[in-house]
Amino acid sequence: MKGDVRLTFHPADTDLELSIPLAQSSVRAGFPSPAQDYMGEEIDLNRVLVRHREATFYVRVSGESMTDAGILDGDLAVVDKELQAQDGDFVIAFVDGEFTIKEFRMDSSGDFGWLVPWNPNYPKIRVDASNQLIIWGVVTYVIHGLRSDV
Repeated sequence: MKGDVRLTFHPADTDLELSIPLAQSSVRAGFPSPAQDYMGEEIDLNRVLVRHREATFYVRVSGESMTDAGILDGDLAVVDKELQAQDGDFVIAFVDGEFTIKEFRMDSSGDFGWLVPWNPNYPKIRVDASNQLIIWGVVTYVIHGLRSDV
């Protein structure tokens, strides 16, 4: 399999509004600030994560070829099929009969490109006219848990 990744696709169900409380202040990653005792407005994750409703899917990632990019085994990738892939985007690619998630890099000559893993244990995949390549969608967000029990 290309780059040790298996993907499971799920359509984005945006018919249901998913509103959850949003704290009024941001959380600092540096020194702590006084805690807020109240919540502010609500946020709908569908509105935040889904730009093109009909063209957005969730993909479950399986494998370790993207770990250095923070894309881990079991993560959910939010994929927008309407976006045109640009150099440096993370994409879901269908190459030579298999799906994979990789960074898309175009050679400066424009004659070929690369699907680049973010784990040094996996090789880059060179793609040119001899390959069957479809950029299936651009990864816009990646969701992963920080605890193993959730």
